[in-house]
Amino acid sequence: MLESVDSQVEAAEEQLRLAMLASDVESLDALISPCLVFTTHFGSVISKQDDLEIHRSGALKFQAIELSERKVLALGRVAYVAVRARLSGTWGGSPFCDDVRFSRVWQLFENRDWKVVAGQATVVQAQ
Repeated sequence: MLESVDSQVEAAEEQLRLAMLASDVESLDALISPCLVFTTHFGSVISKQDDLEIHRSGALKFQAIELSERKVLALGRVAYVAVRARLSGTWGGSPFCDDVRFSRVWQLFENRDWKVVAGQATVVQAQ
């Protein structure tokens, strides 16, 4: 039986989480579309190459990525994911611990691989 789109995208999300934790540039390269447009929680728009370089250089190192509140909206060969993440690690050598909501758009390509084509991050403010 074929795996559901939700299951496929959730598996891709987990691969992305593990690749980010390990700064595994090869895996990130496979999971991110060349046409990526991602808006960071700082308001900057970055490309796939920018994202890969952040990991390659060691500027960003995650110690933990704990996900919750994930919702997947499957739309055929495209899926929208909204997820909350508790992130900790270092950015430019300085420690951080943030509560962030991510929105990601995944696209299914001809080779049956799901890739992130767009995304956005927002820091959740303490209430």
